[in-house]
Amino acid sequence: MAAIAENRRARFDYRIEEQFEAGMVLEGWEVKAIRAGQVQLTDGYVLVRDGELYLIGCRINALRTASTHISPEADRTKKLLMHKQEIRRLVGKVEQKGFTLVPLNLHYKGGRVKAEIALAKGKAEHDKRDTEKKRDWQREQGRLMRHKVSSKPEKA
Repeated sequence: MAAIAENRRARFDYRIEEQFEAGMVLEGWEVKAIRAGQVQLTDGYVLVRDGELYLIGCRINALRTASTHISPEADRTKKLLMHKQEIRRLVGKVEQKGFTLVPLNLHYKGGRVKAEIALAKGKAEHDKRDTEKKRDWQREQGRLMRHKVSSKPEKA
């Protein structure tokens, strides 16, 4: 599964509980732009309205070669497609337990564009600092290991 666009901020801001795959209702120009890599998912979020899921804030910039008879809208709300019982289960968790739905990435599956969304809880500020410390320590460990390996004296 090759990711087209990834929302790396979501894993930093939220604690991911469950992940789901959803289809997307797209227009032709949007599919072309996605194939050209003109998509940004950073500010995206999923909203539940009338028992249906919608992806908001996913920016797809139209190509210059877009058709002349349409007027492309970069921040158009996109409908997500999932089975009704899955949607009901997600709606119940979002309404009751303080969960939120965030998009993690967009990817291809069988020639179609799919969205991976997650049921997530927001992290507190101190949790974000812990995540940053762990990431910095991992980076430092890698740096130390590379330095240690490259500075070994050669045996004659």
